[in-house]
Amino acid sequence: MDKEITTPKTLQEAILFFSNPENCHNFMVALRWPDGKITCPRCGSEDVQYLPNARVFKCYQKHQRQKFSLKVGTVFEDSPLPLEKWLPVVWMLANCKNGVSSYEIHRDIHVTQKTAWFMLQRARLAMQSNTGGKLGGEGKEIEVDESFIGGKSRNMHVSQRRRRITGTGGKDKTAVMGILEREGKIRTIVVENRRKATLQAEVKQHVEAGSALYTDELLSYEGLAGQYAHKVINHAIAYVDGQVHTNGLENFWSLLKRGLKGTYVSVEPYHLFRYLDEQSFRYNNRAKELGDSGRFLAAMQQIVGKRLTYRELIGKEVETTNG
Repeated sequence: MDKEITTPKTLQEAILFFSNPENCHNFMVALRWPDGKITCPRCGSEDVQYLPNARVFKCYQKHQRQKFSLKVGTVFEDSPLPLEKWLPVVWMLANCKNGVSSYEIHRDIHVTQKTAWFMLQRARLAMQSNTGGKLGGEGKEIEVDESFIGGKSRNMHVSQRRRRITGTGGKDKTAVMGILEREGKIRTIVVENRRKATLQAEVKQHVEAGSALYTDELLSYEGLAGQYAHKVINHAIAYVDGQVHTNGLENFWSLLKRGLKGTYVSVEPYHLFRYLDEQSFRYNNRAKELGDSGRFLAAMQQIVGKRLTYRELIGKEVETTNG
């Protein structure tokens, strides 16, 4: 029988609860091995024993690195920070509607700002969902829209402005596409451009044929009526025409940009997809019945089997491999 996972209900409770290493240990054991059978993350053996003095497990099969902590095999692997710091950070990122900045984490849990930024990026990796399967289907309604993400020039230092602003409109911004199943989930994709081939390829990859598809009047969506019940809303005339609108996605873009501009201030295009994963996770787990503890648990249930090194995060992993 699976172990019941004890989780706090509020941020205040979470800080107090996870300040106790024993609570962190019990929570992680129940999360990773709900059937109570602890296995080695390196070889899968159940011939494992807990060493309480060292606070690690030992696998008695013959292989390298027989000892392992609860962080091995998760996004926390190789971090010198204790779970008492990691778990409240994941809680805040999963539940703060507009996100949480690395400077706030730096002040609250007493780590450097660089460390806090790395922690948040690893937590965002945990929030990255499996996009297997398609959205929609018969009787389902899908909204598709795109937006440009980028800082306003008036908010930039003059040196930043010269480097990043070289034209008008969306020239120096990053195009992002959103696909929303009404009463369901959202997917976001960073796209190279808004051309017909690019946008329609994403629609066909992520949306089940036969779905009701609603877009704005962008010409790139012309030609989808053959596979979808495609209807267009012309924003020059109206924003809603019965069921035909993209207001769900417009609301999502508003939430996303509020976080990017208000909390994170400046996000490099190279890392943008991670912030999209974060906002999409909170949106897809927005149901009131989940509550803060439910969202936290949903994020924690995705930490296993994911890894992000600092060199990979800053784009130097390829150089090391080739060098």
